[in-house]
Amino acid sequence: MTDAPHPAILASIDRMDTTLALATALANSGRTLDLDGLEAEMTRLCGAVLMLPAPEGRALRPAMAGLLARLESLSATLLR
Repeated sequence: MTDAPHPAILASIDRMDTTLALATALANSGRTLDLDGLEAEMTRLCGAVLMLPAPEGRALRPAMAGLLARLESLSATLLR
């Protein structure tokens, strides 16, 4: 077993990061957003990470922390 991040889940994290960055940019420009599917997708992603063996999950901590920061940025933008 390896401590390397799981490639498929890492790709999902990257896609979610891109989605959150785009949502933040749109919100900053005053666009109305439909975020209905975001919570479900984030729940699936977090569930997938939690199902990994501990070493693989730990390897994804930096990527998940980056997602959290991106999500907090979107939240701050929406609350302005």
